[in-house]
Amino acid sequence: MKLSEIDYHLPPELIAQRPARPRDSARLLVVRKNTKKFEHKLFSDIADYLKPGDVLVLNNSKVIPARLIGKKSSGGKVEVLLSQALKEGWEVIGKNIPAAGEKIIFSQSFFATVVSKNILRFNCSGKLFWSRLNRYGLIPLPPYIKSSGKKLDAERYQTVYADNRDHGSVAAPTAGLHFTPRLLKELKKKKITILNVTLHVGLGTFRPIKTDNIKEHIMHPEWVSVSQKTFDEITKAKLKKKKIIAVGTTSVRALESAWKKAKGKAWSGSTDIYIYPPYKFKVVDSLITNFHLPKSTLLLLVSALAGHKTIMAAYKEAISRQYRFYSYGDAMLIKD
Repeated sequence: MKLSEIDYHLPPELIAQRPARPRDSARLLVVRKNTKKFEHKLFSDIADYLKPGDVLVLNNSKVIPARLIGKKSSGGKVEVLLSQALKEGWEVIGKNIPAAGEKIIFSQSFFATVVSKNILRFNCSGKLFWSRLNRYGLIPLPPYIKSSGKKLDAERYQTVYADNRDHGSVAAPTAGLHFTPRLLKELKKKKITILNVTLHVGLGTFRPIKTDNIKEHIMHPEWVSVSQKTFDEITKAKLKKKKIIAVGTTSVRALESAWKKAKGKAWSGSTDIYIYPPYKFKVVDSLITNFHLPKSTLLLLVSALAGHKTIMAAYKEAISRQYRFYSYGDAMLIKD
């Protein structure tokens, strides 16, 4: 498959700048695999497509305030975005990062030393680091969304079920943004099994593919954890011919990575799994997802599950009906 085959034109006005209110009032495009049969619903209708005993898998990683604005010792402005924690510090991308050995000052009590062009070592660690990051950091919204202010961004760009542990993602697992406590309660009442996995979303997930041959693209590693309980419940459900529905491409990548590495056993570690047609899914049957950027690894993943022609037709349908796209946009359910 060539890169040009996962390209499309999106009118800028269809890029959502605010989430639906309430969250589950977003629109839902229901897509049948390898067909061009579509249904137009609301996200609050999602329970109608799930049966008792089906398994819904959520990525519970929370978004951290990974965007930091500071200054050099000389006074020049510096902006960095934390990517992932390493033994030697934090991997970052940024603007105007000074030379190795120099400092970036975020406050009198919070600063970092440049180890190399893309690695910073902060002056504190552990709970103190997270306390100061939460105080001085900003939620790292995608570049196509305008900020609504620190407080609103922190509320909107976070799932209602995000785990409260400190370490987390630098971008939201956006398919999960559509869920509300009321909807989750309704699903549990219907005897839908709700499970968690963790994949800390890194910047690599959203980097565009730049090679015409998609196989030449290299994924950035991300940290994953899947518990034994989660796999035990999935195994039981599959034996009963129930469906495994992943919420978001990150949940898909977590489950498929863990299965590949541990074959149904608990697994935590780094993954660079790259899913594109004709990948054969080992765990996931259905997917709840948002509408993704053209020429992206995420668009390839959904093409692998639904069928490439089906996905491109679905996107054409969504654009013609003015669905809202990307992180704060509407949703899609891919099913048999």
